[in-house]
Amino acid sequence: MKKSRTLSISSAEAWPALPLGEWQETYHNLHMMTQIVGKIRLELSQNENHWWNVPLYVSARGLTSSPIPYRDFVFEIQFDFIEHKLHIDRSDGVRKTIALVPRTVAEFYAEFMSALLSLGITLTIYAKPVEVPNPIPFAQDRLYRAYDADAAHRFWRILVSCDAVFKQFNAQFWGKHSPVQFYWGSFDLAVTRFSGRRAPERPGADAITREAYSHEVISAGWWPGGPGVDGPAFYCYAVPAPEGLEQRRVRPEAAFYHPQLKEFILMYDEMRRAQSPDRVLLEFMQSTYDAAATLAQWNRAELETGSTAA
Repeated sequence: MKKSRTLSISSAEAWPALPLGEWQETYHNLHMMTQIVGKIRLELSQNENHWWNVPLYVSARGLTSSPIPYRDFVFEIQFDFIEHKLHIDRSDGVRKTIALVPRTVAEFYAEFMSALLSLGITLTIYAKPVEVPNPIPFAQDRLYRAYDADAAHRFWRILVSCDAVFKQFNAQFWGKHSPVQFYWGSFDLAVTRFSGRRAPERPGADAITREAYSHEVISAGWWPGGPGVDGPAFYCYAVPAPEGLEQRRVRPEAAFYHPQLKEFILMYDEMRRAQSPDRVLLEFMQSTYDAAATLAQWNRAELETGSTAA
């Protein structure tokens, strides 16, 4: 029987502070850089359900595209937030490296696309960001010459810790669930559980939304913050949201329902100050799932398992 594992690293290292106002320019640039890389994977990968061919993944040094097939080789793109480099590795051992330093998005985009070309990788992407207000084409984005290495490293450290807790949470569910995925469009790390039932059609939804929410889901994740949430936060939502969900009490006490976002929110700073932050995070994810799954009448006896399952 496998035993449940918990984080063994210190809280200060695992859950560093990341005030939203202190790294806004780097946040913007890094968001755009991950979109550029993510669009390469999107363009060259086979479509999978719910856009699972699109995200990036947390790695031991940063974020990775995972291997991408291309003609007679595969390649992988990895952000390294320890040495602050971006590596493009071909399966024949050829590598191109780009330094992650203060520069504009336009400058990064030009060097990155040139590096791909030098590796024999030629393609055209939709060279404009998605899921952001007032998008600026990558080649024209000269808003900020920014890259705060310390903030980028702390951002990645949080992703590493979230990835471990999210995987522990996943282990309790035998139904269909997503891997732990970093969505570069919304710039968040998320994991999603499925009831197995199709969701009602969403009138007026675009193709991305229709595919993402074709089936009933309860999704939880972490986001650095933005409009409506002034700081990094954990969230949980259900689609479709069952009636009365906003009135359910969840744990810990600091968690609340955000009426505009229609999500349960736990501010990251509330969690990281706890004596056992990973335990508080699991409590939030479990209690919000319990509330949504119960109200939506999911077949929980068929979908769930205990932490000591083989």
